[in-house]
Amino acid sequence: MTALYNDKLMTALEAVKLIEANDSLVYPITPGEPAALHEALSSLTTLENNTLYRMLPSTPTLDFPKEQLKQISIFLSGSDRKDFNSHKVDLLPNHFSDIPSLLLQRDSEPVVMATVSPMDKDGYFSLGTSVSYVGPLLKHAKKIILEVNENMPYTYGDSNHIHVSDVDALIENNCDLTTLPEPKLSEKDLAIGEIIADMVPDTATLQIGFGSMPNAVMKYLMTKKDLGLHTEMLPDKAVNLYENNVISNQYKPQLKGKTVSTFAIGSKRLYDFMNYNPDIYMQPCDVTNSFTTISEIDNLIAINSSVQVDFLGQCNSERVQDTYYSSTGGQSDFTKGVRLTKAGKGIICLYSTAKNDSISTIVPVLHAGSPVSTTKNDIDTVVTEYGAAQLKGKTVFERTEALINIAHPKFRDELRQQAIEMGYLDVEESVAAIV
Repeated sequence: MTALYNDKLMTALEAVKLIEANDSLVYPITPGEPAALHEALSSLTTLENNTLYRMLPSTPTLDFPKEQLKQISIFLSGSDRKDFNSHKVDLLPNHFSDIPSLLLQRDSEPVVMATVSPMDKDGYFSLGTSVSYVGPLLKHAKKIILEVNENMPYTYGDSNHIHVSDVDALIENNCDLTTLPEPKLSEKDLAIGEIIADMVPDTATLQIGFGSMPNAVMKYLMTKKDLGLHTEMLPDKAVNLYENNVISNQYKPQLKGKTVSTFAIGSKRLYDFMNYNPDIYMQPCDVTNSFTTISEIDNLIAINSSVQVDFLGQCNSERVQDTYYSSTGGQSDFTKGVRLTKAGKGIICLYSTAKNDSISTIVPVLHAGSPVSTTKNDIDTVVTEYGAAQLKGKTVFERTEALINIAHPKFRDELRQQAIEMGYLDVEESVAAIV
């Protein structure tokens, strides 16, 4: 295996020169992005009608004309939302579970470029922190170009390993992996986290999304027993839950005893925890986020965040006023999928206000042009720092009243008046509520 490895070892510039005109290039989610290959790509002079797909990038947008390299984001974040809004980057709408099939629809033979763990004794590299949409593409790849990094954890799972014989080029780059700082938790975060944690029973299985609010939830789970994890992103605080014997994964119907995830971003502590850890099992996003998989997980609690909810319960989790800010990700996969489970609950959390308490995030209608990330028919429970509003099974009038009750107090009278004008509240009942 060592001889084969050495035969395929080359410089980053030599590796990217294998890219041909019209090739589509796919990177994994941070920290699986191949930093050295990306830098070499920036100096390549032979690009023509190529496309680069990325999600949560840790490396900068490349300076190429679109006729040479079209750059497409699969999920907008702080690294590329400005580039989207300035038209340097395009956005591919998707459910997270659909990304592999969407990429193959656009190009049936993409070039996979990824950072991987060192080769094991049997000649296999691991995708480590990010199987996600890359794992399913491996068997279709026109070329596989790998950046071997001793800091990438070796993880177990499905579609997670690449044999050296299937690799077209290897480079070595032992740089530090990109880390995600632990979010600072505000009083609002803590209030929301405590409300949601109270809704999580012992033996439940959790899906936890991005951001400070979901992180705050985990802070209040330390007294729970026998929780399971089946989630997209494996967060840093999962290590804390393991250390406090909160997670056992013993009540999951699938992969009992294993924490299931499709990607991880966090600290070096998290990456070290994952390395050769048999309790961590990485699966592709079209498995973790599929309705078939989700529907079999009894007592699933799916926790995701949003930026705006209207009286019908429609959630905009992607656009902040006139700026496209984020993407759907797996929110709709889990808010829909959890409805198929036994005793499952889908929770959307958000602050009650934005812009220093000057704007209510509970609104009569979503801001013009906003996408509906979670529909009125899929919404279950909405949580702000002022409480929880269960909307599933509720009428329009009942939903409107419940949402107004968890809005910021200074906006409630105004919201109630707007609801009356829209015909979403009964005038007499509303007057009684105000009195």
